[in-house]
Amino acid sequence: MARKKTVKIPKNYKPTKSESFMNPVMKKYFHQKLLDWKEEILEDTGTTLEKLKTENVQEADLADRAASEAERTVELRTRERARKLIAKIDAAIQRIDNNSYGYCEETQEPISIKRLDARPIATLTIEAQELHERHEKTHRDN
Repeated sequence: MARKKTVKIPKNYKPTKSESFMNPVMKKYFHQKLLDWKEEILEDTGTTLEKLKTENVQEADLADRAASEAERTVELRTRERARKLIAKIDAAIQRIDNNSYGYCEETQEPISIKRLDARPIATLTIEAQELHERHEKTHRDN
């Protein structure tokens, strides 16, 4: 059985346009970036959960109770957004595993490294994303 070769990311490595797109080091870089982001979100979610558990005290004052409920609603919305983001991160990791990461879902062109570095879950090039948003806006306005 063949052993999978371990790829090391050089210290202070940043992907560049001059290297071959989605080479093993670049893939490892984005994989690690996605894992770190997911871990950060999960830690924040754990903190939010603990906060929600400990704040289950009913406020006597109506204004305080309303403020607590509003804060709780915001916390729950934030958790829901985090859950959806984790799903997108997991999908990006799967794309790395199946070698489709970094390529536009619509054009199959490489997504710019600058865009991937800023938004590692991106699935469209900037051009395809803008076209998608324009299309969405025109259909929403009708």
